Amino acid sequence: MGSGIDPRVAFIAAATWHGPLEPAQAILADHPEIAGSDIHTAAILGDDAGVRRFLAFDAGNVTAKSPPYGGDALNYLCLSKYLRLDPSRSDGFLRAATALLEAGADPNTGFWTTGEHPEFETALYGAAGVAHHAALTRLLLERGADPNDEEAVYHSPETRDTDAMKALVETGRLTDESLSLMLIRKHDWHDYEGAQFLLEHGADPNRKRRRGFSALHHALARDNALEMFALLLDHGADPTRTVAGRSVVAMAAREGRSDVLDLFEQRGVPVALQGVDRLIAACARDDTTLVRTIAEREPRLVHDVLALGGELLAKFAGTGNTAGVRQLLDLGVAAAARFVEGDGYFAIPKNSLAIHVAAWRAQPGIVRLLIARGSPVDEPDANGLTPLALAVRACVDSYWTEMRSPESVDALLRAGASVRGVGYPCGYADVDELLRSHGARAEP
Repeated sequence: MGSGIDPRVAFIAAATWHGPLEPAQAILADHPEIAGSDIHTAAILGDDAGVRRFLAFDAGNVTAKSPPYGGDALNYLCLSKYLRLDPSRSDGFLRAATALLEAGADPNTGFWTTGEHPEFETALYGAAGVAHHAALTRLLLERGADPNDEEAVYHSPETRDTDAMKALVETGRLTDESLSLMLIRKHDWHDYEGAQFLLEHGADPNRKRRRGFSALHHALARDNALEMFALLLDHGADPTRTVAGRSVVAMAAREGRSDVLDLFEQRGVPVALQGVDRLIAACARDDTTLVRTIAEREPRLVHDVLALGGELLAKFAGTGNTAGVRQLLDLGVAAAARFVEGDGYFAIPKNSLAIHVAAWRAQPGIVRLLIARGSPVDEPDANGLTPLALAVRACVDSYWTEMRSPESVDALLRAGASVRGVGYPCGYADVDELLRSHGARAEP
C-alpha cells in the first residue's frame, strides 16, 4: 500500500460492495489493528461486541460518517462483503444491526455516489440488493426502512434466491411501479419462479415502463423461454399492446420467435400483421408458400425486409430460428449484413455480423448455415473477437451453460477460421483438442 493512503479507509473500500474478500483480507493481515479501530470497521466485520462497545463509549458513533463514501456504521454493515460472502458471521451481523437500530440508527440511512449518474445507496439496498440477506432485510423493514427504495427494488431480483426480494413484497407496501420493475428484472434473469411469485402478488404484466415496454415486450427483448410467455398470458398479459406503434405480436415476429407466435394463436390471439411485419412473420414461421406469395404480390415488402436485414438476421440467429434465417437469406438478405445497433444485454457490439451472434449464442446449426451462404469467418467484431473466439468463449464464459457444445468451434475450424487470438487453452477439453489439432498453441 502506497504511502499516504489510510489503510483503514482502504479497508472499508475493499470490504464493501461487490467483488472478492481477498483484497480486504490482505489489508487486514498487514494492519490487524484496523479490526477494532472504530465502529465502522467493527460493523463491516459483523463484530457485534465491538459495535456495542463503541456505542457505549460514545452514543454519537451510531450516526458518525466515515470515508471513503460517507456512510455510517449501519450503511457499511449492510454493504459488507463479509455479510455477503461469509455466512458464519450472519448472526453477528444481525446482532450488530439490531444494536445500531436500537441505538437510533436510521433504517433508511444511505450516501450518495459520485459521478455522472449519482445514486443514493441505502442500507436496505446493501441488505436486499447486494448481500441478498433476507433476515437483515426483514429487520430493516420491521424498523421502518422504505421497501420502495429504488436501488433495493431494482437489485433484489438479481438472484434465484429470492427471499430478500420476497421480504420487500410481503410488506404489502410496494407500489405498482416497484412491483412492475421487479417483474421486468426477473425477465432479465430468466427466473420463472421469481416472476410467478411477483405476478401472484399483484405485479401488473401490462404496466408500461420506460420506452413503453410491458412485461411481454421485455420478455421478448431478453429472449425468455416460452414458459415465461405462457405465465404472463395466464396472468392477463395483453399481446395486442403496442410500443412505438408495434404490437407484441409484431415484435415477436421481428425477434424470430415463431414459438411465441404459435402460442399466441393457441391462446386465441390473431397473428394478423400488416406490411413488412407480415412478411417477417412468414419468414419466422418458415411458411415458404406465404413468403413467396407476399414477395410476388408485394415486392416492395422484400425491399423493406432487406433494409432491416442485418437486424433481423442477427435476431433470428440469436433466438435459434434456423429455418427463419434460411428464409431471410433466400429472400436476399446478405449473410454479411450488419446488426448496426447491437444488443448490450447479450454483449453484442454494434455492427456485428449474424455469425458473431450465432457463435456467441451457441447456435451451431445457424453458424453452419451462414458459413454455407458465404459469411466471413475471420472478421472480428467491434470488440476484436472473431466468430471462432466468440464460439470458444460461449463454451466457457456464457450464461447459457446448457447450450455449451464444441459444434460451432468445429464448424468454424472446418471452414478455415484462424486460431490466432483465440484463448487457448480454454479449459473445455473437446474444444481445446479441436484448437490444438488446428495449430493453436498456448502463449508462453
